[in-house]
Amino acid sequence: MPPPLPAVPLIDVIIPAYNEEQSIGRVLADIPAGLVREVLVVDNNSRDQTGAVARAAGATVVRENRPGYGHACLAGMAHCFARPATDQPDIIVFLDGDYSDYPEQLPELLAPIRRGEADLVIGSRALGERESGAMLPQQIFGNWLATTLLRAFYGVRFTDLGPFRAIRTDALKQIGMQDTTYGWTVEMQLKAAKLKLRSQEVPVRYRRRIGVSKVSGTVKGTLGAGYKILWTIFKYL
Repeated sequence: MPPPLPAVPLIDVIIPAYNEEQSIGRVLADIPAGLVREVLVVDNNSRDQTGAVARAAGATVVRENRPGYGHACLAGMAHCFARPATDQPDIIVFLDGDYSDYPEQLPELLAPIRRGEADLVIGSRALGERESGAMLPQQIFGNWLATTLLRAFYGVRFTDLGPFRAIRTDALKQIGMQDTTYGWTVEMQLKAAKLKLRSQEVPVRYRRRIGVSKVSGTVKGTLGAGYKILWTIFKYL
């Protein structure tokens, strides 16, 4: 069993963001006040004012010029881990910058970890309420296929690879994340299973994102993400 968390754990939020100037301010405004220590927006080589908007809204902004969701998440983690050991977060939350998630559900996401029941919590869009059109058919099918394979090969039951997730920092270090692109979420979940970490899902709401998805919004992005997710699942067998 991992050591118990402090009564008031330090919580940091990492938001990878690419060309999200229209949405990032709304995401930051909806994070419950006083709950987290630092909100870190990783500007993933945006060509708009994502970084400036985030900074004006009070976020810490880190620039990561290498494209890729995983690159952005790794840059955010490096920022958190660079703190002195006594000042590192107890829990790290990952949240998208397109306003499709509901940041106000952060307490629900954190609850199983704060109760000492889980090391990793996935916000499941499959279990929660989805706005019509928020997830395209290829996303729904891809999530079903990936989670079915995770159950078959790794013996773990998930319903989603949702980006809105929370994890104990010590568990995140133990996992040793490596993926730099589309395989990020599934890598975390399958490695947690291999390490026998305690994983849970909580239902989360999901709405249509602001702007066009860089992944599901294009044929190239959809095929690339699907291939990388499947490749990652089989890579770690």
